[in-house]
Amino acid sequence: MKIDIHPLTHDPTSAWKEISKSQRVIKINTKPPAAAVPPNKVRVVCMSDTHSLTHHIKFDIPEGDIFIHAGDFTRCGKLDEVVDFNEWLKKLPHKHKLVIAGNHELSFDHTFTHPFQNASACCKKTGSTLLDEIPTLGNSKESLAEAVKTENIRQYLSNCTYLQDECIELYGLRIYGTPWQPEFCKWAFNVKRGQACLEKWEQIPENVDILVTHTPPVGHGDLCCSGVRAGCVELLATVQQRVKPKYHVFGHVHEGYGITSDGRIIFVNASTCDINYLPNNQPIVFDVTLPKGRTKED
Repeated sequence: MKIDIHPLTHDPTSAWKEISKSQRVIKINTKPPAAAVPPNKVRVVCMSDTHSLTHHIKFDIPEGDIFIHAGDFTRCGKLDEVVDFNEWLKKLPHKHKLVIAGNHELSFDHTFTHPFQNASACCKKTGSTLLDEIPTLGNSKESLAEAVKTENIRQYLSNCTYLQDECIELYGLRIYGTPWQPEFCKWAFNVKRGQACLEKWEQIPENVDILVTHTPPVGHGDLCCSGVRAGCVELLATVQQRVKPKYHVFGHVHEGYGITSDGRIIFVNASTCDINYLPNNQPIVFDVTLPKGRTKED
């Protein structure tokens, strides 16, 4: 199915005002299931946007079969941050741990190294680089420069399966992970809204049961405190019209934490950090029914 570019794609707030006239957004209680997991289901535990603050988390991580982290597990992707996160993952009890990157994982985006090493054509000051232009988001420029120079960073995530535009099958369930998001502060895995975003979403295969992106789609878990929508218009269209997963897990917009549904797909903003960058939001847990005839023991 061909997805068209929405005429208001560069203004997701206005686009949603139009799109929402034919949409349902159902708020769902985030309380985790209390009963034991039946043999025909698996329990999925979701987090996102922990920003190297896992040591400050005051709650226990619920047990489950699959753990998903939807990106921004570091402050800027420095090696010591990645190693620290990997050690934290090692302590989690889940059999399968899936992780994608977010806009803060500068070292994971190989396309991001070039602007730091060369003078930016759009800079007005002679000799400046993109490093002088991007918001530091609380990091020193030295930390940012160090992060993007780290090579082979994926090898340091040895206690999980890292997904970057990749699909994995667990218990007969197909799970796809992708880190891209609409341009935001010129950080990692940024692409322009519209066609550039859609080209990333076109890589997502059909028959996916759980889709993991860093960015939310427009209209679900993407409302910023300023009243602006930050989600991707073409991602919503792709998810609803072509991919049609059972669950769509993401983060990125901290204040969008929670679960919603359009009546068919369950959308999960699993941001752990709140708007103040405090890791106060509990992991979101849900049970997924396995394909007919499959059990966890298969």
